[in-house]
Amino acid sequence: MLKAKDIMSTDVVTLTPDTDIATAAKLLVERHINGVPVINEDGSLAGVLCQSDLVAQQKSVRLPSLFTLLDGYIAFTSNAEMEKEISKISATKVEQAMTVSPKTITPEATIEDIANLMINKKLYTLPVIENKKLIGIVGKEDILKVLTNND
Repeated sequence: MLKAKDIMSTDVVTLTPDTDIATAAKLLVERHINGVPVINEDGSLAGVLCQSDLVAQQKSVRLPSLFTLLDGYIAFTSNAEMEKEISKISATKVEQAMTVSPKTITPEATIEDIANLMINKKLYTLPVIENKKLIGIVGKEDILKVLTNND
């Protein structure tokens, strides 16, 4: 049974949290990649920046739905959610737009588990972590390569 260590890319392109958004977007487009790990100075994983994080900058801010109760207004969405959305839309640095604490996999994760995670959670860039360090990445294309090699 194939595992993450068998299909992962080990020549991983990474960004730092202070990389500007324009540079990050250019990298994703030029390299034809969906997402890239964001690494702190100590080498730990800070997050993942995906194309969808950058596309989110083009959407408009949804104003929260409100209802009145005893002459006061109560929002259906939390202020934290709205602040997070505004932060992503107005991001100038990777750390403002990236997904923090992303889902990761180990080198021993099976291809079936990886495929299920990608489909069920809509995650298409999965960092492979061993001993708290990034050792590779598995993306949608890595799964597709397995399919084409089995013909």
